[in-house]
Amino acid sequence: MRRRIRSLQVGLALRVAALYILATIAAIAVLMTRAYDTARSLSDQELLLRARDLAGHVSVGTNGLPRLELQPYLAAVYEAGPGGDVFAVRDANGRLIAAVPPRFGELVAGWPQAPAEAVHFSAQLGTGGYDGLGISLDSVAGPVSVAVARSDVRAVAVYALLRKFIHDTMWAVSFLVLAALAVGILGVRRGLKPVRDLSEMAAAIGPHTMQMRLPDKDIPSEIAPLVTAVNRALDRVEQGFAVQRQFTANAAHELRTPLAIINAALDETEGNEDLVELKADVARMNRLVEQLLRVARLDAVLLDISEIVELNEVAGNVVATMAPWALIQQRKLAFNSSDVPMHAKGNRHAIADAIRNLVENAVVHSPAGTEVLVGVNRDARVSVADRGPGIPSADRDRIFDRFWRGAGAHAGGAGLGLAIVNEIMKAHGGIVSVEDGSAGGAVFTLQFASARPSGHGARYV
Repeated sequence: MRRRIRSLQVGLALRVAALYILATIAAIAVLMTRAYDTARSLSDQELLLRARDLAGHVSVGTNGLPRLELQPYLAAVYEAGPGGDVFAVRDANGRLIAAVPPRFGELVAGWPQAPAEAVHFSAQLGTGGYDGLGISLDSVAGPVSVAVARSDVRAVAVYALLRKFIHDTMWAVSFLVLAALAVGILGVRRGLKPVRDLSEMAAAIGPHTMQMRLPDKDIPSEIAPLVTAVNRALDRVEQGFAVQRQFTANAAHELRTPLAIINAALDETEGNEDLVELKADVARMNRLVEQLLRVARLDAVLLDISEIVELNEVAGNVVATMAPWALIQQRKLAFNSSDVPMHAKGNRHAIADAIRNLVENAVVHSPAGTEVLVGVNRDARVSVADRGPGIPSADRDRIFDRFWRGAGAHAGGAGLGLAIVNEIMKAHGGIVSVEDGSAGGAVFTLQFASARPSGHGARYV
């Protein structure tokens, strides 16, 4: 199966590279073809000039027959010895007027008369192979057939120089192609920068930042439709979130009043054990409604976390408020504050709500007669430790999901308390984690990124 390249940048770079390589191969092929054609054309032009020069030196002798009288410098060219140029000139009757060397004249004597258009030929003499052309030209003595040729040795030398030129040109072109390819890849990378920037912006959009949209100004026209489609999809998602939040809040508000009426009626009623169980069920429903309202508020309102909060004070107040309730549940609450004030930027009520949910969770899951310890540490942590069964390692990544309840979850829970804690910590830029306690049970820890010890004259920015 053909494997697709998932990276747009790599795919475009490979396409650019393939385009440059194909263009280079085509350019080199065209260059070689044109170079050899040009060399052959220049050779033909020179031979044609030689033929016309020879025809121009044909005259009529005293005997009335055509003869060839070459200037000394021109005669020296053809008499340079083996490997030099050769020629043969015949009159209209095919009689040989002159030839150098004579062996070439004997060879040409058996050929037909040359046409008016130049024709190429190849010949073998004792000194080697020759390439030339034959053409019929006018002269003072009438039409003459001229055959002029050049040794293959000279052609080989010319083509060797030509190949060296092409080889050097290929190296130069290769370097230029590599440079152009590097520039092209950098251009692709730079061209895709708006896509990477938009991806980073899209990654920052979450349930608490649904009002954010991708910018649709100053972006490449090719990705503008995608940005528009994503923004419209975000509009629909935000609308769905709003409807869901409104429904949750409305449902919780509508349930509070009848539950309060039922709870008041039950308090005034005397009954047996069934009535006690009914009151417990109503209390669980009240707790669920309160948690749903907290979730709705967290989803609908952006928390103001600019306040400077003293963690010891907030945690101590939560412990003092919940201690009587814990005693009713036959558990005890203990508080261990840090030796110096610990401050954090955040929302006082939200932080208290997070600690309260952890304390409720710890009390519910601890055996009767045990102690739940709330502590504030110097390293920006608030911990809640219980003596319960602990959290299995396989469940620790899921316990903070909404409505998730483990196999051994308490019957009165709804799976929202820890989810509320997680949302509050995300809004504060912190984290909530859980680990095994040193004496058994579980230890939940709130880590505040902006917390620090405070002494006299401490400042916060």
